[in-house]
Amino acid sequence: MSSTEYRTGREGEFTYRGYDLDELQDMDLDEVAELLPARQRRTILRGLSEEHQKLLDKADGKGDEETANNPIRTHLRDMPVLPEFVGLTFAVYTGQSFERVEIEPEMIGHYLGEFQLTRNSVEHGQAGIGATRSSKFVPLK
Repeated sequence: MSSTEYRTGREGEFTYRGYDLDELQDMDLDEVAELLPARQRRTILRGLSEEHQKLLDKADGKGDEETANNPIRTHLRDMPVLPEFVGLTFAVYTGQSFERVEIEPEMIGHYLGEFQLTRNSVEHGQAGIGATRSSKFVPLK
């Protein structure tokens, strides 16, 4: 593994840049920021907005079993996944609905929005009313 952010050790234990999950969760936010990729590090070091800080406080106050039934609802797709989020369930807004995202250790260093797509794939059907003659052509095979 060249410059990967995480890997599993020989025992199958998760590590992120040389630190296991317990060590990461014990670290201060500024110490964790130093391990994150540049964009996420800059987001944290410049200071989290009020909304981001509220989400962080809400996540610190929730237990694992509490969020399984009632996920933390958020519109903040640009919130970096931090070690204290591991094990929690978020409901991330996609522009139409809130979709559940269960945070796993491998998600550290990414954004919440990366795990819920906002666009659906388009599957074109047959040509409809008002289509030209050439677009109505459907091959037999």
